[in-house]
Amino acid sequence: QPGEVLLVHGAGGGVGLAAVEIGKMLGATVIATASSDEKLAIAKARGADHLIRYDREPFRDAVKRITDGQGADVVFDPVGGEVFENSMRCIAWGARLLVIGFTGGIGSAKTNLLLIKGASVLGVRAGEAVRKNPALGEVRIKALTEWAEAGKIRPNVSHRLPLEDYAKAMRLLIDRKAIGRVALTMG
Repeated sequence: QPGEVLLVHGAGGGVGLAAVEIGKMLGATVIATASSDEKLAIAKARGADHLIRYDREPFRDAVKRITDGQGADVVFDPVGGEVFENSMRCIAWGARLLVIGFTGGIGSAKTNLLLIKGASVLGVRAGEAVRKNPALGEVRIKALTEWAEAGKIRPNVSHRLPLEDYAKAMRLLIDRKAIGRVALTMG
């Protein structure tokens, strides 16, 4: 929502960069976390207001500093594990923690922290949500298409490789060298 603080983990990935763009477009103050200056520079170019390189400063301390102790209203978390657990320690009252994935492992929700902060955790499985509610999918696709056509959102493709180099493309993703997406080309 306009005026809220959105914390985006994995802001150097394709889904994280999309969250940065959409959050900014919707009027949020966006805090982006990533593992390198290069990834954070792309997040900044896509609208992030604040950047946290989590290997240099614990993100939960940085979020508290950035928000004058208030915390994030929404946490976009495709990482999970310790990232999810530490996210619960830098949220505002009434925060929403969006569980997008768990590439970093399965996190544990401390119910005392959720209670104290009046927070909620929401699992976000876009594909399954659309299967369960096709009308919602139509609304989302329409909005995303309009934003893309207007140039408000666009995927960042850091590497383009011929289809036969698919193994190299996978290695770029596994080694976290991609920023946004890796595209395979044909012909």
